[in-house]
Amino acid sequence: MRSPVDLATAAGRRRAYGHTLICLAVLLCAAYLARRHWPTLETGAVRLAVADQEWLLVGAAAAVGTWAASALAQQGAVTRRLPGPRLVAAQFAASAANHLLPAGLGSGAVNLRFLMRCGLSAGRSAGALAVKATAGAGVRLILLAVLAPLCPGLLRVPHISPALLAGGLVAALLLAVLLAGPLRRRCRRGLAAVRADIRAVHTRPARAAALWGGSLAFATLHALVVIAVGRAVALPLSPLQVALLYLAASSAAALLPTPGGLGSLDAALALALTAAGAPAATAASAVLGYRLLTVWLPLLPSLLVLAMLVRRKAL
Repeated sequence: MRSPVDLATAAGRRRAYGHTLICLAVLLCAAYLARRHWPTLETGAVRLAVADQEWLLVGAAAAVGTWAASALAQQGAVTRRLPGPRLVAAQFAASAANHLLPAGLGSGAVNLRFLMRCGLSAGRSAGALAVKATAGAGVRLILLAVLAPLCPGLLRVPHISPALLAGGLVAALLLAVLLAGPLRRRCRRGLAAVRADIRAVHTRPARAAALWGGSLAFATLHALVVIAVGRAVALPLSPLQVALLYLAASSAAALLPTPGGLGSLDAALALALTAAGAPAATAASAVLGYRLLTVWLPLLPSLLVLAMLVRRKAL
C-alpha cells in the first residue's frame, strides 16, 4: 500500500503533467492560428509599415484600454468585489480564448470559470455574464441610435429578397415551436434570474455605474481603434462615420458564430467602409490594422496569460 507522501507526490506529478499539456496546447493553438492566417498577417504588416505610426500608437493604446473596460463592466455585473489585477488578466486571457471558439464561447468559458473561482455559484456566474452581455448590447443600440442621425444616409437598409424573407419567417416559426413547453419554461426561468441579477446590481449605484460605464468604454475604445487606424492609412471618412460603420458592422457580425468574429466582422466592416466611399485597398488596410492591434499582436501574450492563470488555478 502506498504511503500518503507517495500519493501526494503522484498527484503533484499528474498536476504538473496536466499543466504542461495545457501550456503546450496553448502554444500549438497560437502556432496553428498564425500559420492559418499568415497571409493576412504578412499583407497587413506590409501595408501598415508606411502608415502614420503616431495614429497606430493611439490605436494600440485604445486596444489596451478595452481589457480594462471589459474588467470594469464585469465587476459592475456582480455585487461581490472581485480581485482587480486578476480580473483584468482574465479579460486579457478571455480575448484569446474568444478567438478559438465561436459566438463568444471562449470568452464566456474563461469568465465563467474565473467568477466561480472567486466564490460565485455557477448560476450566479452565468447570470453575471448575461447581465454584462445585456448591458453591452444595450450600449451598442444606444450608440447606433445617437450616431445614425448625425450621419444621415450613411446606413442603408439592405434589400431583402422574398425568398430570404420567407426563410426568416419559417425560422422564426420553428424557433417559436421549439420554445414551447418545457424549454419555454426553462427560458422564462433563466430570464427571470437575469432580471433579478440586473435589479440587484442596480441597487448599488457604484456597480451600475461600473457596468454601464465599462460597457460604454469598451464599445467606444474599439471604435477608436478603427478610427485611429483609419487615420493612419488616410481613410477618407470622418471619425463619426467610421464609428457608426464599425458599430453597425460589429453588430451584424455578432449574428454569425465565427471565432471572435474573424471573417464575418472583417468582411462586414470592409464592405461597410467601401460602400461609404472609401477605396477598397484603404478599407482593407484599415480592417487589417484593426485586426493586428486587437487580435494578432496580443494573441500570443494573452494565450500565455491564459496558461498562467490555469496553472495558478485562477481559472
